Amino acid sequence: MNTTQEISKRKLLGIAGLGWMFDAMDVGILSFIIAALQKDWNLTTQQMAWIGSVNSIGMAVGALVFGLMADKVGRKQVFIITLLLFSIGSGVSAFVTSLTLFLVLRFFIGAGLGGELPVASTLVSESVPANERGRVVVLLESFWAGGWLIAALISYFVIPNYGWQAALLLSALPAFYALYLRLKLPDSPRFQAVNISKQKESSLTKMAKVWAKPYRKQTTMLWILWFCIVFSYYGMFLWLPSVMVLKGFSLIKSFQYVLIMTLAQLPGYFIAALLIERVGRKFVLITFLVGTAVSAYFFGNADTLALLLTSGIFLSFFNLGAWGALYAYTPEHYPTEIRGTGAGLAASFGRIGGILGPLLIGYLVAAEVSIQSIFFIFAIAIIIGALAVLFLGEETRQKELI
Repeated sequence: MNTTQEISKRKLLGIAGLGWMFDAMDVGILSFIIAALQKDWNLTTQQMAWIGSVNSIGMAVGALVFGLMADKVGRKQVFIITLLLFSIGSGVSAFVTSLTLFLVLRFFIGAGLGGELPVASTLVSESVPANERGRVVVLLESFWAGGWLIAALISYFVIPNYGWQAALLLSALPAFYALYLRLKLPDSPRFQAVNISKQKESSLTKMAKVWAKPYRKQTTMLWILWFCIVFSYYGMFLWLPSVMVLKGFSLIKSFQYVLIMTLAQLPGYFIAALLIERVGRKFVLITFLVGTAVSAYFFGNADTLALLLTSGIFLSFFNLGAWGALYAYTPEHYPTEIRGTGAGLAASFGRIGGILGPLLIGYLVAAEVSIQSIFFIFAIAIIIGALAVLFLGEETRQKELI
């Protein structure tokens, strides 16, 4: 790769990564805000659960709609629209005073988030060489850890002193800078090279192609994998601060411990990025998913602070490394004319898990089901995802995109 190409790759990674980071800030801050809103608005556990689930309903709709749109009008245009939707919605939500309005805005914020993530990974996948594609997409996903870390810092220092509204405003404002940078971003060279007639195919035709015989097996695998990962991630991580409170820690202490756990996300991404081009996508996904399941089991059963923090750190390490591999793996299963549709449909189906995960915790906690049992359910879900990759997944390392 020549110097110009290297600079272009770094610029693409930096601009896409910034938007990814601000998305993560919003999701991360939401987990802390749910705990704060419970105290400010006297929410029940069911109402707390609906905040996370409505966010995921929006993400499911966004992944579907914007994934289809990306194959029609281009990756760059959708990239800009989704970030704008998320930024405005997040800023406005700082001023609402009722749960109903907050939920409405969370739907639109979720739609922006859900649309951006698969489209961003598709754009980056189509813009770098095959021998670097997996590593670069995992590095893109590592910006998520940076966003979560900033969210944890903002929540720890800002929410107790200035309120959750200030935290939301801080998460929204920098996203406009990322939006400005994206205006200068070129579209995917592969999308630009696709035959115009294929771009004009109807969305229903593209959706049918995703389930056509050549792609049926990998689509089935991806939908199972996405559902299991999203179900467990949003069930566990959106509730982390609240689970810490349920285990008897103060709100401030809970924020502090979650901040420590969040730090482990970064090495999880970097180890996944190091391994994904050396040993392949399947090995990384299966290993990190099994690690996530084991960590979830021990986190749920932790009865000392040391075990809680240790298992929480490993939970962050393995789960976010698996996410990085997932975003690298998904776009590699489809040709360019249906890549956005295929990735968007898988992500959209996965977001159904994101709806059910937070709801499950809310209703099980209300029914006085133990945290041990709840996290055991998440561990089983993760193992199902790993088995789907093991038996149905194909290795796509260094596969040339068509």
